[in-house]
Amino acid sequence: MSEDDRRGPSAVEGSTPGDTAPGESAVAYSVVIPTVGRPSLDRLLGALASATGARPHEIVVVDDRPGDHGPLQVPTGYLPVRLLTSGGRGPAAARNVGWRAASSPWIAFLDDDVMVAPTWFDDLVADLKEAETAAADDPVGASQARIVVPLPTSRPPDDDERRTAALAGARWITADMAYRRSALQAVGGFDERFPRAFREDADLALRVIRAGYRIVDGARVTTHPPGRGTMFTSVRAQACNADNALMRRKFGPHWRHEIGEGPGRMRGHVLATSAGGLALALGLAGKRQAAVVAGALWAGSTVDFAVRRILPGPRTPREVFRMAFTSALIPPVACGWRLRGEFQVRRTERERPAAVLFDRDDTIIVDVPYLSDPDLVRPVPGAVELLGRLRAHGVPIGVISNQSGVAKGLISPERLVAVNSRVEEVLGPFDTWQVCPHDAADGCECRKPHPTMVRRAAEELGVDVRRCVLIGDTGADVDAALTAGARAVLVPTTRTLPEEVAAAHRKAAVAPTLVAAVALAMGDRR
Repeated sequence: MSEDDRRGPSAVEGSTPGDTAPGESAVAYSVVIPTVGRPSLDRLLGALASATGARPHEIVVVDDRPGDHGPLQVPTGYLPVRLLTSGGRGPAAARNVGWRAASSPWIAFLDDDVMVAPTWFDDLVADLKEAETAAADDPVGASQARIVVPLPTSRPPDDDERRTAALAGARWITADMAYRRSALQAVGGFDERFPRAFREDADLALRVIRAGYRIVDGARVTTHPPGRGTMFTSVRAQACNADNALMRRKFGPHWRHEIGEGPGRMRGHVLATSAGGLALALGLAGKRQAAVVAGALWAGSTVDFAVRRILPGPRTPREVFRMAFTSALIPPVACGWRLRGEFQVRRTERERPAAVLFDRDDTIIVDVPYLSDPDLVRPVPGAVELLGRLRAHGVPIGVISNQSGVAKGLISPERLVAVNSRVEEVLGPFDTWQVCPHDAADGCECRKPHPTMVRRAAEELGVDVRRCVLIGDTGADVDAALTAGARAVLVPTTRTLPEEVAAAHRKAAVAPTLVAAVALAMGDRR
């Protein structure tokens, strides 16, 4: 198999890593900038080119524009920039493309509309050096910059400016956030189910913290420009309520407290929307007195909401009208998006397996007979990204592997441990390892096609074995899963017997690639 066939999913056709700059820091880091092609990207790249300090290993710009816009024009004369594309799948997906393509131990994320200080490289390196001095048993997984939003001094900020100013006090926003690569790998990176630039950063940070890392405040300062909106910007922003539904499902009812936010306004929106809907229904039913009471409740809730938005602002006629008008629209729109988010989450939960288990050789790593050399571990195409996506979705993953080379004396137990450790270095951590070191003639009860290892994996993960999926390349994988009560997906290789494929078609599922197998396991209909 050629080297191109063995490369991981982070490689991008036509791209090459930037050369190491002569003044590269002893703290190795890369900079990842997702962009939708805003003009501010040019200004940011220019500021980075003139910033002082040791340069990054590379700057990765990820073009996240949807549709076919042609190649992104990156100005020449700046620092070497590696340009990748993410297909317009949103900032979470774009950042995943960027950090997986970079190889440095630290990944510094910048938004394309921020402005860095002239000493940003120096300041970042100082922050990362301080983070690396943390004790091994209390590691720092990320360093956050201080975000400054310059507001007008001649008048109070308007609604759009106040919304942007909230970033200055928010936790863990990726406008300028540096993550340790091992922390990103441990949790699978950003959860791409967050399609907007909202909550995907807090979600990642909470998962990194729960994985045993700390997130610290750095000393570097980055400027974020105040927002500029239109008449209906605040109404369109209510789409973010769908993301709040996913946050609640992932982290429980107290997730807002964990990210340092107040309770939000959803209860008020529900009250106003319910009152307005009830008033309309009662009026149509001819119950005028009750309709008036419900209408008064709706009006009071709407006026209270509008006043709370008007008082802190400049109170110009245009701003007052905009706040009053949109305050009547926001509650029902917010409730609609929240219901949509809840429906999407519940549908996904019904289809999602409790755990996905994998055979090792020829399924997630390229098969080397009786592999005993960790340096020969190579992921199969798509494995790194797919496993990362499962981790980001919170799906437990594990390995179920027969290793008869130990019983045959071809692999020592120590070398087997070393190879499996290397698998985790390359592919990221697994939640359970179930390995049978016996030969077929040993008569053990753990070797596939026996179901023992599948049941042990489910027990160790604390999940129902019937909601587990085992993906492998042989009939033994399929039989072990089905006998245990789990589902199975066969990914045939050149070594898979025709009768095994035929049997899998009858009693399980067959997929042409690992990518397709994981899609089947996750109930992905796309």
